[in-house]
Amino acid sequence: MDKNTSRIGKLPIKIPTNVTATLSEDNPKHITVKGPYGVLELQLPENTVGLVEDNGYFIVEPKDDKALHGLYRTLIHNMIQGVSEQFKVILILEGVGYKANVTGNSLVLNLGFSHPVKMDIPKGITVNVVENRTITLIGCDKQELTLFADRVKAWRPPEPYKGKGIRYQNEIVLRKPGKSGKK
Repeated sequence: MDKNTSRIGKLPIKIPTNVTATLSEDNPKHITVKGPYGVLELQLPENTVGLVEDNGYFIVEPKDDKALHGLYRTLIHNMIQGVSEQFKVILILEGVGYKANVTGNSLVLNLGFSHPVKMDIPKGITVNVVENRTITLIGCDKQELTLFADRVKAWRPPEPYKGKGIRYQNEIVLRKPGKSGKK
C-alpha cells in the first residue's frame, strides 16, 4: 500500500473466534458475518475495495476509489463487532411529564404533545425503558441502531434554556442564559 491510502483503512480487522465471516464464492464482493447476536451482510460496490482474509484477519485493500477505503473498513469492522458484542445507545428524557414505555413492538413516548408518540421498533433492535426516563437501545447493526436513536431524539431535541428534551447519555447540552428583567 502506498502512503496515500487511508490510515484507518490500513488497519487489519481481527475476526473473533465466536464470529464466522465469509466471502461469497460466486461474488467476492459480498461478505456475510455470523455471530452469537445475529447475521449481517454487506455488498461492496465494484472497484472500491478488495477484501482478503489472512490468518483470522480481514485486510481491506483499496482499488480505483481510495476515498472509500476507510469507510468500508469501518463498516466491516462494525459488522464484526456488532454480531460479537452488540452496540448500545442510551437516551435520557428530561422534562416534566416526559415518559417512555414499550407496548408490544412499539415505543410510546409522552413528550408534552396532546397525543402520545408511537414508534415501531425495527427488527433486530431491543428497547428497554428504565424508570420511564431512560431508554436503552441494543442491536448488532450500528447504522440501523443509530438511525432509530436519531429518529427518537428528533421528536424533542434538547432545548438550550432549560435542557428539556431527549438527549444521549453523555451528550452535553450547551445552555443559554434566559432573559433578565430590567434593572
